[in-house]
Amino acid sequence: MVLVRELVRAYQAFEAYAIPDIRRHGLGAAEFDVLATLGNTEGMTFKELGRRTLIYKTTLTGVVDRLEAAGYVRRRPSGEDRRCTLAELTPDGQRLFGEIFPAHVAHLAARLDGLGRGGIADTIASLRAIRQRLE
Repeated sequence: MVLVRELVRAYQAFEAYAIPDIRRHGLGAAEFDVLATLGNTEGMTFKELGRRTLIYKTTLTGVVDRLEAAGYVRRRPSGEDRRCTLAELTPDGQRLFGEIFPAHVAHLAARLDGLGRGGIADTIASLRAIRQRLE
């Protein structure tokens, strides 16, 4: 239980540090996740977007609706499969992504770079091992 408690506490500390930075741009965590995932892509299906963001499909629709209403995302039919709809960033969405994504990465790096390359690599390996054992 100590391991589980530390995992939860680490995630809570991460959210407490990361989310205020995201909110100052007028986005929630899920909106930022979608914006960051769609950035530098030609768009993706909702299935792929859900897989990459780990946002439940029912929640994802509402998140994309909000980003679409704000003018950052648009839906378009897939040219390859008429059954699929793609979500993609609009020019305003690309501009916002280019503005806030690098700044947010720098915000996180300000705290996490203190672990050093070896510490980061070890942490990634440990977290990956935990996930794989639980899957």
